[in-house]
Amino acid sequence: MKLWLAIFLFLTTPKISGAQPVYVSDQVVFSFFSKAPLEDISAKSSRGMSAIDISSKSIYFKVSIRTFEFRKRLMQQHFNEEYLESSKYPYAEFKGKYLEDIDLAKDGIYQVTVQGNLNIHNVTKNYTVKGQIQVDKGKIAANSKFRVRVADHRIKIPRLVIKNIAEVVEVQVSARYEPSPNKS
Repeated sequence: MKLWLAIFLFLTTPKISGAQPVYVSDQVVFSFFSKAPLEDISAKSSRGMSAIDISSKSIYFKVSIRTFEFRKRLMQQHFNEEYLESSKYPYAEFKGKYLEDIDLAKDGIYQVTVQGNLNIHNVTKNYTVKGQIQVDKGKIAANSKFRVRVADHRIKIPRLVIKNIAEVVEVQVSARYEPSPNKS
């Protein structure tokens, strides 16, 4: 997976002399929570990937839908086969930028606004979300919590189970980054 990410970065990052580094993570944790009248549903994946390009303030996330694990096997099966159709739409992906001018070479906790496009279920929608980037002794971590309206991504919930699944799902993302092995 690191090789794929390094190739992606090599192809998409401009090579500028003295450019600031790109940071990568291949163990991004994604989770979501659906609070509904009859049943709460949660799932988690620790197998996403991400990159931050400091010079362009770009941020990228990708996760395989099939890597989400549920408390109940049947929930996981329905999620993949009926709702997210992961055989047709295998990934969720976010491409965006953080808007603030921050110095990621200095230790600190930075509140950021991230604006970009989230593609789930082959539907891309623009999001603006709050997040946090923490720098500690040169190591970078990022996290965010935001809400996704299921219908915005054309995920259909059958009437029979409408009280089991919330219309809006809370998503959390957490990543720890290292400098990219891809050197200019």
